[in-house]
Amino acid sequence: MQSIFVHGLGQTPSSWNNTISLIETSVPFSCPDLHKLLNNQEITYRNLYHSFSNYCNDITQPINLCGLSLGGILALNYAMDYPEKVHSLVLISAQYKMPKTLLKLQNVIFRFMPDSAFKSMEFQKQDVIKLTSSMVHLDFTPKLKIISCPTLILCGEKDSANKKAAAILADNIPKAKFKLIKSTGHEANTESPEKLAAELNAFYHNLHTNTLRQD
Repeated sequence: MQSIFVHGLGQTPSSWNNTISLIETSVPFSCPDLHKLLNNQEITYRNLYHSFSNYCNDITQPINLCGLSLGGILALNYAMDYPEKVHSLVLISAQYKMPKTLLKLQNVIFRFMPDSAFKSMEFQKQDVIKLTSSMVHLDFTPKLKIISCPTLILCGEKDSANKKAAAILADNIPKAKFKLIKSTGHEANTESPEKLAAELNAFYHNLHTNTLRQD
């Protein structure tokens, strides 16, 4: 068994450091760098997902997937395509159908932002615009019920842009539970690592207990 924590678009693998330090598990984990996974390919969602899929498929054991925002979208996509490989799934502030109007508005805003505003991100300004533009038509609605593993849907209480999608995900994934993280916005792993870790610890503890009972 291996756990994979997937960061969001404006984050790096280190965005998970504080949360992971509080997770009580002996399961080995990894935090892939999404920018490096692309390995100089054209920056599109299709290429990123293909690289992410290869990364996961190279792991021979079952995997626990946990992704935030873009990382959640990649994790959701993979769990639908390879349900037999995913032991558990945690989606944090993730969308299942891209809000086209919001993405287009966001890209207009990005175009007027200075390049310096993207310095803390591994994806630079034009990369972000190209990647998000390539995601506009994503819609996973027809395949949500394929996901067969235990699933936890999390969203920050203050993340108004993603709460509705989180609730719909929980309603459409067969073994999903939905919880709000109080007093938290979009980036729960950096804003509220203690609260996020508490939810993950409870989820993984129950998962481990149920696995032992089945054995």
